[in-house]
Amino acid sequence: MSEFRIRGLRKSFEGQPVLHGIDLAVERGTLLALLGPSGSGKTTLLRVLCGFERADGGSVEIDGRRVADDNLHVPSEQRRIGYVPQEGALFPHLSVADNIVFGLPRTQRRARHRVAELLELVGLPADFGERAPQQLSGGQQQRVALARALAPAPTLVMLDEPFSSLDAALRLETRQAVASALAAAGATAVLVTHDQSEALSLGHEVAVLWNGRLIQTATPETLYQRPVTRELASFVGEAVLLPGMAERDRVSCELGDLALAAPMSHGAVDVMVRPEQIRLLRAGETTSDGTAYEAVVTEVVFQGQDAGVALQLQSGSRTMVRARVPGYLCPRPGEQVRVAVDGKVTAFLRG
Repeated sequence: MSEFRIRGLRKSFEGQPVLHGIDLAVERGTLLALLGPSGSGKTTLLRVLCGFERADGGSVEIDGRRVADDNLHVPSEQRRIGYVPQEGALFPHLSVADNIVFGLPRTQRRARHRVAELLELVGLPADFGERAPQQLSGGQQQRVALARALAPAPTLVMLDEPFSSLDAALRLETRQAVASALAAAGATAVLVTHDQSEALSLGHEVAVLWNGRLIQTATPETLYQRPVTRELASFVGEAVLLPGMAERDRVSCELGDLALAAPMSHGAVDVMVRPEQIRLLRAGETTSDGTAYEAVVTEVVFQGQDAGVALQLQSGSRTMVRARVPGYLCPRPGEQVRVAVDGKVTAFLRG
């Protein structure tokens, strides 16, 4: 598989800018999750990369070969990119096997080239090749769509929100199967999604598009623990934001004197604490430094394996925060508890 690089990519529709100077590099064998809210430009970027849309400016290179710039637009069929659309888009009048080989040369179509191998790769039995697409579940159809995209041995694989129409259990099963198939094929792939958990669990790297601008590209851990803006902090998971004062590698706020993930100069900040970092102490339990803060449970949302807990701190300002605790430790509304923060936090300078 290949690597690709984007430099200064721009695209507008009817004079309205959609992509603003995108710079991005994806190394060979990487699964990049392209994450962003609806309308951020994700699908437009994917369509420009595939060659379905012509860029207004900038360049795209695949394995050092330029396929788009100000004076060049290589057609999509010459870019050797596999594409998996949102709904799979299988041909209902063709068998699964014929769908998989549809884009191959005629001799390979007749021989059903690599059908059994590709079905095994995406976790389906070889005898599924004789079935009609409508005999398959939604998740199985998406796996067939991936097999079809991999059949011509493309340089890259692009997946446009391929799990969004599946129910929760099927979505999890299908995305695990797809990730395994891509890894087994050594594929370089881009997964477009607006689902944060999907991006964090599948992507080797996550690139975040926000209003047509690429605002952060990082590993899932870095993106979650050290987002570059307040808005991104709240978009990638739930965030508790509290006013504070930073001093080098420490920050003071209503939840105590906390360690910063990255040192900062002295100044007023907003402190980001993830809900799972707010620990509810059991009776008699203490922290390493003996620091804990009184709070009252105002609301509990039980979700099985865990629970969201709304807390009112019993300090002067009576600030509300949210914690996430294991389901079996779920407190009751009205209960008096003590809380402490685990781990390092991130802070954002106030403008």
